Amino acid sequence: MTKRPAPLVSYALLFASMSLVGSYVALSKPLVAALPVFLLAWLRFGIGALAMLGQTRPRVLAQLDGATWRALFLQSFFGNFLFTICMLNGVARTSVTAGGMILASLPAIVALFSWLLLRERLNARTVVAVALAATGIGTLALAKDPGGHASLTGNLLMLGAVCCEALYVVIGKSLASRLPALSVSALINLIGLALTTPFGIWQAIGFDFAAVRPGLWWLLLFYALGASVFSVWLWMSGLRRVPANQAGVFTIALPLASTAIGVLFLGEQLAVSHIIAFSCALAGILLTTRQTTNRS
Repeated sequence: MTKRPAPLVSYALLFASMSLVGSYVALSKPLVAALPVFLLAWLRFGIGALAMLGQTRPRVLAQLDGATWRALFLQSFFGNFLFTICMLNGVARTSVTAGGMILASLPAIVALFSWLLLRERLNARTVVAVALAATGIGTLALAKDPGGHASLTGNLLMLGAVCCEALYVVIGKSLASRLPALSVSALINLIGLALTTPFGIWQAIGFDFAAVRPGLWWLLLFYALGASVFSVWLWMSGLRRVPANQAGVFTIALPLASTAIGVLFLGEQLAVSHIIAFSCALAGILLTTRQTTNRS
């Protein structure tokens, strides 16, 4: 019996999810120019917590044991708290185009971390994909943006964000069978809120909120809901009919969206280093995901 092919709507949902991620990564650049990083992260988690209150009912919390709470904390610490801090600081110090290219190396880094931490098999295709990701990131790290400003610090912070997100994915493998995806997202968002609250309050004291343009508050709402709710829902909905590793190919929408917004709306320019990094990211994603597609 042949497998029923995944419908186009599932592919569209996956592509939309990664496009949304690329969009809010790019659009966070004007936000970090107007708001301190910890304050911005605190507001992001606060909005997300309000939007997902229904996913944190007492009945759900009562089902959690100590091991689950530890996994949730680690997932939130790396995937929410540190990822957000690294990503926001990185976007503030590099172009959104370069940042999106670095984030596109996520499938290869996840495969590498799965080998290191979970002892999963690392085959030849994955080794080449990791090497391609390293080549693309190295090209960006050594290059200067078209404006002539070195962005090594920003690119390294974006690489740190990728590593944090990869740990989030690896740790999440142990939670996938215990809780619904939106419940996990809501709970780690609450933990992220708790972790950022002291720093957020510290930066909020004395901050002139009236100086922030009204349009940026709408952008903050889009960023918070996109990161906490919509991108998760779109991705999990698409995964219902598409194998997870095969779905990884749609992460290429992330650098496409961030690059489009950077060039069309933020006045950035494409450089040769961006083209090399994008080519490496695309080849690496295809190699990482094709191995599972061929076996299915």
